[in-house]
Amino acid sequence: MGIFDFLSGQFIDVIHWTDDTRDTMVWRFEREGHEIKYGAKLTVREGQAAVFVHEGQLADVFTPGLYMLETNNMPILTTLQHWDHGFKSPFKSEIYFVSTNRFTDLKWGTKNPVMLRDPEFGPIRLRAFGTYTIKVSDPGRFLTEIVGTDGEFTRDEISYQIRNIIVQEVSRVLASSGVPVLDMAANTRDFGKLVADEVSKTLLTYGLIMPELYIENISLPPAVETALDKRSSMGIAGDLSKYQQYSTAEAMTTAAANPGSAGGGMGAGIGAGLGMAMGAQMTRQGPWGAAPASAAPPPPPVEHVWHIARNGATEGPFSRARLGRMAQEGDLARDTYVWTAGQDGWMRAEDVTELAQLFTVLPPPPPGA
Repeated sequence: MGIFDFLSGQFIDVIHWTDDTRDTMVWRFEREGHEIKYGAKLTVREGQAAVFVHEGQLADVFTPGLYMLETNNMPILTTLQHWDHGFKSPFKSEIYFVSTNRFTDLKWGTKNPVMLRDPEFGPIRLRAFGTYTIKVSDPGRFLTEIVGTDGEFTRDEISYQIRNIIVQEVSRVLASSGVPVLDMAANTRDFGKLVADEVSKTLLTYGLIMPELYIENISLPPAVETALDKRSSMGIAGDLSKYQQYSTAEAMTTAAANPGSAGGGMGAGIGAGLGMAMGAQMTRQGPWGAAPASAAPPPPPVEHVWHIARNGATEGPFSRARLGRMAQEGDLARDTYVWTAGQDGWMRAEDVTELAQLFTVLPPPPPGA
């Protein structure tokens, strides 16, 4: 072997890419004049693809592996150049390495609120945000449709466009779902899958896919959240009049425990005012606490309605008069289980004081029957 053959074998190009940025999607292999020696070694690592572009045309795409750049493994480039089998000269071509790993923890969010019609609250505005993942599925298409001749393309250069697509699909899915706002938190997983599937249809034209999309939060405007908190607080407080009385008594007890403080003086004043108010109320009620004749009559008592448990099913509600007719007709027995609001569990009709009287019109069963 001659000295020139030895030197040509020692200086064969080695083409590879090691990425430590974690956000680079495409990197162009820089070579003076883009000249590559015939027989050069091309190393494509896992999570990468190498794309050859020759004279502005997309040529061969190499998946992970070790390659000798010869005519037998560059079919497209060989066809474009009309190379014969004995070709061994250097050639000019651009090589782009494309990362096929998943790019995770990318953020998205609705810049403006989404308008929708809620079945409980009516027209309402919502905001949503979360994260998503993208992955290059077709390196050649991604290079021609998005990257172009950019020598170093990062994920930030396309994330804005993808966010716009996501927000559009999120708005459509939320507005057409018909799910009440208070139940949306239980359906974020299904919403995320629907959005990811729809967005992937558009991204396929870019050579990308979206493996996952997560909806971390769906929130109401601050004013609506404040009103909802007040509504929840009222539900927790229960009887507001009793809650107010309890709060007043607590304030008086706290003030009495600190008579020397400024708060104690204020508490004494509050106590005196409450005492005067109670005295005035007793005066208006007259002696012995009796209400004057001019006082308005109390509201009529609320009639209970009852439910019946029969054959594993619930019937009703029925008024007491209706239950009386049912007892006379034999459709309601003493051992029939009944329930009304405020009653602790089901009880037999004869054990309920208000309904036991319905069975006194007929004699009870004789003893021992």
